[in-house]
Amino acid sequence: MGLQRELTNSGNWLFRWRSFLPIAVVVAAIVAMLPIPNPRHDGSTADSIEIISLGISFFGMMIRAVTIGHTPAGTSGRNTAEQIAESLNTTGIYSTVRHPLYLANYLVGLGLACFTLTWWFPVMYTLTFWLYYERIMLAEEAFLRSKFGEQFSIWIQRTPAFIPSWKNYTPPKLRFSLRNVLRREYNTLLQIVVVGFLLELFGDWFDSGRIAVTLPWCVFLLAGIFIWACLRTLKRNSSILQVEGR
Repeated sequence: MGLQRELTNSGNWLFRWRSFLPIAVVVAAIVAMLPIPNPRHDGSTADSIEIISLGISFFGMMIRAVTIGHTPAGTSGRNTAEQIAESLNTTGIYSTVRHPLYLANYLVGLGLACFTLTWWFPVMYTLTFWLYYERIMLAEEAFLRSKFGEQFSIWIQRTPAFIPSWKNYTPPKLRFSLRNVLRREYNTLLQIVVVGFLLELFGDWFDSGRIAVTLPWCVFLLAGIFIWACLRTLKRNSSILQVEGR
């Protein structure tokens, strides 16, 4: 029980500071792209890998959207001060995996890690994510166990922690809300767009010694910022994206 308590305590601490992990990953990714003898970010092969990498990140964002689109208020939030759960999610995607948002975060980061065009950085990222979020998941589940008791115990017996299984899938109780997704996920979009653009920029700079931004990447960046700005404005200055009970 001593080790379990220590892991839970460290998980609570990491939970409060988890928003800073992506910054450390981005810095490490830029370092991972430092020059090597042969250019890596020019050519069709590099372009294909970058497109696949962005696809992985956007797939992670899609999982976040599916999760948040079906969940009620008081759960699945971006709170950092403490654990919050007014109800226990056990239907929809939560009937296939206990931590869908953390799975989604892993995929978002994995796609960006693959952007370095190295084999070892995605492996390092995976190990770091595992060590970091394993403790957060332990802390979160300790909190849920203390609050929901037998309901939580029944749920974890049939639902895997991180690798989804559709064996016991149960349709979600709430209808999907696109407005709730748009209100809560515009920052994830901006993160993928900006980090992807920066990694492309630094990759080309390290390879050629000059900064060369192509038109497609400029359109990608500007479109992402425009969508982010529109959704942020709507959230802060109107009630269009507000959904009762979400």
